[in-house]
Amino acid sequence: QVQLVESGGGLVQPGGSLRLSCAVSGSISSIVVMGWYRQAPGKQRELVAAIISGGGTNYADSVKGRFTISRDNAKNTEYLQMNSLKPEDTAVYYCHARTPGRDYWGQGTQVTVSS
Repeated sequence: QVQLVESGGGLVQPGGSLRLSCAVSGSISSIVVMGWYRQAPGKQRELVAAIISGGGTNYADSVKGRFTISRDNAKNTEYLQMNSLKPEDTAVYYCHARTPGRDYWGQGTQVTVSS
């Protein structure tokens, strides 16, 4: 059992920055990969960034160089730092955790990039 609680979404201007947080609790040791997905209206949910238990990361091509995924083990929190935001980044962002038994999702947080 894993619980994910997101925060940090909101409205930001193009070129601005935003940091999303995902507080993790429960059977943390069972998690093999964590990441962030996003879904815009009319589009499929897509992987934005992921971090594996050993610390390796990967990113969608559309966010490479702009977004950074990280973990703070002392706070049991995962972050997504988003810089140089574009209107195309507007979407609902979801925290995700994968365990051998099942996948877990946060409630989603809206990110809107607009002037």
